[in-house]
Amino acid sequence: MASKDHARLDELQRDPYPLYARARRAEGLTFVPELDAWLVARDADVREVLRRPEEFSSVRALLPEVVPSPAALEVLAKGYGKRPTVVSTDGPAHQRHRAPLNRGLSAGRIAALVPYAAERAEALLDGFAPDGGVELMEAYARELPGQVIGRLIGLDPADVPLAVHGGYRAEELLFRPLDPDEQVRAAHDVVALQNLLDACIRDRRASPRDDLCSMMVAALAPGSGPLALDQRHELVSNLQNLLIAGHLTTTALIGTTLLHLLRDRSQWELICAEPELILGAVEEAARYDTAVQGFRRTTTRPVTIAGTELPPGSTVFVAYGSANRDERRYDRPEVFDITRPLSRQHLAFGHGAHGCPGSQLAREQLRLTIGLFTRRLPGLRLADDRPPVVMRPTLIHRSPEELHLAW
Repeated sequence: MASKDHARLDELQRDPYPLYARARRAEGLTFVPELDAWLVARDADVREVLRRPEEFSSVRALLPEVVPSPAALEVLAKGYGKRPTVVSTDGPAHQRHRAPLNRGLSAGRIAALVPYAAERAEALLDGFAPDGGVELMEAYARELPGQVIGRLIGLDPADVPLAVHGGYRAEELLFRPLDPDEQVRAAHDVVALQNLLDACIRDRRASPRDDLCSMMVAALAPGSGPLALDQRHELVSNLQNLLIAGHLTTTALIGTTLLHLLRDRSQWELICAEPELILGAVEEAARYDTAVQGFRRTTTRPVTIAGTELPPGSTVFVAYGSANRDERRYDRPEVFDITRPLSRQHLAFGHGAHGCPGSQLAREQLRLTIGLFTRRLPGLRLADDRPPVVMRPTLIHRSPEELHLAW
């Protein structure tokens, strides 16, 4: 993709909501050249697509926006991965990849993980500088989800920083226009992550534990003998996908939630005074500024959506973020309102067969974060000596680039 195209794509991704509003008002679907896809913008249409996975395939759900340079590809060839995952499969293959995630992210396992998440959240807040200011994304929002997903998978805590860094570098390499040298450095970081995950996988094959890595090894590579190379590739692909999905999107949700709560002082003061509003605030934050704005789907046969006829092989972008602001479904959808009647019927975590299996874990981390910050830092505010908040140019983990806070 040319740099000019990236500039237009960046502009759209930093604030997609005006485009969404126009698309919801338009007849039929709107084709968006920057996405090279038809935009499915209305709540009813998004739900219809997600209910018809046999006609709207997920195989190309998450396409890279950048083709790495030959030198970067040469580095990546020394690693693992590039196999289908739960995000990019349909039917029985999807069910096979999802089954261990459903077990590893069960309500009981998440409940058992919450005390660890709460302890780590407290420790991170304890580490804030005493001068009354912090850059939240670096100091907290990126740290907590990485530590929590690392614990769930079974990573050594000492390896979590490398794993989280590798996840961000994978996103940069495939979705940001880096210069050739930086692409190579990013590729080395991605391979380091993959080698770390492969070592964890082989260790769990030899000595299974009560963690999600062991569950995935047992489910995707049944048996007890040495893992074949292709099995290791598949397992690394799926663990890498889980790791990245588990921390980038929750990081984004933490950042946007604190941003919107603090932009409206009355809502921050209200939630500080009435902690029972926290659960509603979690759902409203997820609805209002959805972390995963959407995924692509590809038609497998001729279909008609919203009156638009699509031939086989057509790409649609299923915009959860737009559906969550659909005027047909929500009263004043463009307003962030933590007193909105509590409902989990929004599409922030998807819908149907591909609904996010980690949604409850994300909710729990956001719930305890709001509770912790309102209890210990009721005077929290957006720092007034910093430039305006800028959103990251991405539709897969929408979040502030930086979020400077003071108290």
